[in-house]
Amino acid sequence: MFLVVVASILMTSCTDLSEELEGEITHEIRDSSFIIVVDPIAGPYSYLRSGTASHGSIFTIQELTTDEMCITSKGGDWYNEGTLIELHQHTYTPRHPFLNNAWNHNYRGVHECNIRLKKPDSFNDNEIAQLQALRAFFYMRLLDLFGNVKIVTEEDEDPSQSTREEVFDFLENELLNALGISEVTENMDLSNSPLGEKQNAYQINTYGALGLLSKLYLNAEIYKGEPMYTKAAVAASYVIDSGRYSLCDEGCSVVNYGRRNGVATDPQFLEGYAAIFSPYNEGNPEHIFSINYDELRGFGMNFSQMNLHYSSQYTYNLEVQPWNGYATLEEFYNSYDDDDLRKKVNFLVGPQLDFGGNAILDYDFDDEDIQLNYSPEINEIGTNSLREAGARPAKFSYQQFGKSDMNNDFPLVRLGDLYLVRGEAKARNTGNWNEALDDVNTIRARAKINALTSLTAVEFLAERGREMFQESSRRTDLIRFGQYTSAWWEKEISPDHVQLFPIPQEQIDASVGSLVQNPGY
Repeated sequence: MFLVVVASILMTSCTDLSEELEGEITHEIRDSSFIIVVDPIAGPYSYLRSGTASHGSIFTIQELTTDEMCITSKGGDWYNEGTLIELHQHTYTPRHPFLNNAWNHNYRGVHECNIRLKKPDSFNDNEIAQLQALRAFFYMRLLDLFGNVKIVTEEDEDPSQSTREEVFDFLENELLNALGISEVTENMDLSNSPLGEKQNAYQINTYGALGLLSKLYLNAEIYKGEPMYTKAAVAASYVIDSGRYSLCDEGCSVVNYGRRNGVATDPQFLEGYAAIFSPYNEGNPEHIFSINYDELRGFGMNFSQMNLHYSSQYTYNLEVQPWNGYATLEEFYNSYDDDDLRKKVNFLVGPQLDFGGNAILDYDFDDEDIQLNYSPEINEIGTNSLREAGARPAKFSYQQFGKSDMNNDFPLVRLGDLYLVRGEAKARNTGNWNEALDDVNTIRARAKINALTSLTAVEFLAERGREMFQESSRRTDLIRFGQYTSAWWEKEISPDHVQLFPIPQEQIDASVGSLVQNPGY
């Protein structure tokens, strides 16, 4: 839970202190000097941090199974008994440890919502609606990853396993109930939604729930076998047209906390697309629903450790040496035009410099150049992979003197994504991909690249990939476009059943026969 302490003598100032606490559910405590406000539903929200931006759970299985990223073995470093290559090559089994982590992280979030929903008298209507919507989001992840799971709403029950269609219906109804409507339509009235319109991206409001619904409906044909593209477009349009949120573009900027004094090309401010994902990006006008990460009280974002070479510690004066793990596939990196501003934001490439502008050296080098140099080309995924190979993900940018846990908030629903959701939904609804041109070109304009005059499904998927890189959407997108089982670098064509992950064997064993494995495993 979060504690905000405001001294009575400072009530006219903008100062506040926040601290994550565990304790009893309390709305407000007063004494003569302080007003202490405790958010009674911050606990369940905190479980969003588990595995979303760290190694070994949700982020890893959503990204390493796609054509965006890989972790090569580097002479045995990162081999991990082949588990990382299994994800890349789609040879994962029910005993893969990361699948069990993802399962547990999501069900823990469900549990935290359930124990509060069991005490409705302790919460107001807005808080109950938020808990319903948040639980629906955890189930939305389980639906996407595993499909056929148990819908647990009471802590003392062990329900039978539900089909993917039943899970879809459950969470759709949960989101609609939280919104106070029975259906998404062009004429829906949300003025009495218990979720309200308060713009706090760390909580689900009316627009956040609609954003989740739009993404659910976009994938309904996969999840349920029933296309719902009209509803996806309507839900996304409601948020876009509300005017409550805006694309972070020119004039939308934050201080560049990663700036090196000795590197003249490092900007003083991060603007537009770069500002969305920067450290201290709270309050960004594009964030609709995001996870509050903080290096002191909101742990769980470890991208600096996961992505950077050991010696890049000297680029950012990091407190802890990075692990030299994740890298971008060369073909994906090359899918960007060189003048696309997102290419510079999303990746670190080339010779690396320290804070003073001096070359960073890799004394345990395995190529001809002793200077640390991130090359887009990766020679292989196996044990002879070069240590410096691969453009490094840097969309969630790094800060000077950063700790192992980063400050960057992680958007789960943002306006740029919803433009693409709406465009795709319109195109799929009519069968004409040019219907997505306006929304795609809105996104391309921010990236300072030319507008397209026509569009195909292949081109749309590529554009969505460039915009949504590192936001854990690529696996879901590839499945929707029928490309997840395709061959790419160091991966052959995979069988259709791998589009659903296997239910973890630990969960099968613990269920004593009440969980049945997904087909093909």
